[in-house]
Amino acid sequence: MKRRVFALALAGLMTFSMAACGNSGGSSSGGNAAAGTDEAAAEAEDKAVAGSEDAENKLVIWTLADDLKQFAEHYCEQNPDTQIETVVIAPADYLTKIQSAMRGKAKEPDIIVAEPQMLDTMYEAGYLEDLDQDPYNAQQYADNMVDYVWKAGQDADGVQRAISYQITPAAIYYRRDIAQKVFGTEDPEQIGQYFKDYKTILQTGETLKNAGYKIFASDGELGFFAGDSAWVVDGKLNVDQGRKDYMDLCIDLYQKDMTAYVASWSTTWYQGMSGPIPVIDSSTDVWNEEQMQEASESGQTTEVFAYGLPSWGVLTMRDHVGDLSGKWGVCAGPAYGFSGGTFLGINSLSEKKDLAWDFIQFVTTNEDTLDWWIETSQGDVVSWIPTIEKHKEDANEIYGGQKLYEFFLEQAEGIDYSKVTKYDKAIGDAWSAAITSIKTGEMDKETAINNFYDTVESTYPEIEVDR
Repeated sequence: MKRRVFALALAGLMTFSMAACGNSGGSSSGGNAAAGTDEAAAEAEDKAVAGSEDAENKLVIWTLADDLKQFAEHYCEQNPDTQIETVVIAPADYLTKIQSAMRGKAKEPDIIVAEPQMLDTMYEAGYLEDLDQDPYNAQQYADNMVDYVWKAGQDADGVQRAISYQITPAAIYYRRDIAQKVFGTEDPEQIGQYFKDYKTILQTGETLKNAGYKIFASDGELGFFAGDSAWVVDGKLNVDQGRKDYMDLCIDLYQKDMTAYVASWSTTWYQGMSGPIPVIDSSTDVWNEEQMQEASESGQTTEVFAYGLPSWGVLTMRDHVGDLSGKWGVCAGPAYGFSGGTFLGINSLSEKKDLAWDFIQFVTTNEDTLDWWIETSQGDVVSWIPTIEKHKEDANEIYGGQKLYEFFLEQAEGIDYSKVTKYDKAIGDAWSAAITSIKTGEMDKETAINNFYDTVESTYPEIEVDR
């Protein structure tokens, strides 16, 4: 299969990388209702203030990303006449809170931050300022911004309404030491050939299994490479052969015991980044401490060869590889994909639009700021091409001295954002549910796929479904 394009927007994975999850608590009736609501709101928000209380200007930012706190502090250090209040809101509550504020004609926040899957909703509702008009003239920056990120910030009419400071292309993170033992090479280009398409990945999994390893922590590692086409084309549901091949691969990896059956973001999933983990089977609940303790006490262990993650996985892995630092590499997957991204826009009702725009430029286009962010974040990949080019020779010692900025720019340039639709999240989730029901034996393939079609028809009656 030719490596083409798939741009994935998984809300859970995106928000995981940028903000801590939180849940809104319920409120009781009567006199305690307001208190319950306030308590829930407090749990769902994390507020930080940068700059002096006596500052002449004040900017308010609502975001899902802790990153913006650091950018705010850095901005205020250079602009002592400005104070910035950054409110980090739990992902589950974020869009609802934005909608409530905007419907109430709120002039704050001045800057609204969004993830890709939220952008269309905000564009259609008119929440975000037109950045192509004077005095912004955002198109002056277009040629210096990675293409897919720039286009993600445009509404259906091509008007620029948001800009991101980062790119998040997906990749395969693999153990160099295991690669050398099993395949005789640790070179990223050559290892990438073992992940070039779904059929080859299955063969790679079999080779690793025979050598005593697991190709992935779970088949969920492939979620960022789940297809290479748009889910909806000309108003019709598009389930092409690539989607079906992906389904078959996930089923085979699961049923043929090629993965470690470890759920993403679980404790054991992280442990696999630093060495051996307990052997478990498909019936083990990795979130159940008692079951995992029993697995640990058995003394049987295995090792995970690879993880599938966007570029922010560089930071996730960095914090968990332990003694395996330097023994990881990064290579291309079977399709281009991405997940996440922090997009900044100006509240169309803000009374401080000039200041908001100055901050957005500072975060997304100022090369001194972006140099600072690369050093501060220790690996986040910015969207400003001149800065990526400047750092393309930077070697990351955790990943065997690999030049990751250059690699991720190449991956980002392969992403075609025109294949992203507002339906992707719900349809992708429904397809994943069908895969799960088949691989676990809950349903046969025909029944699961028909259920998938039913879900799409009931959720989006405007989409034509050809079974």
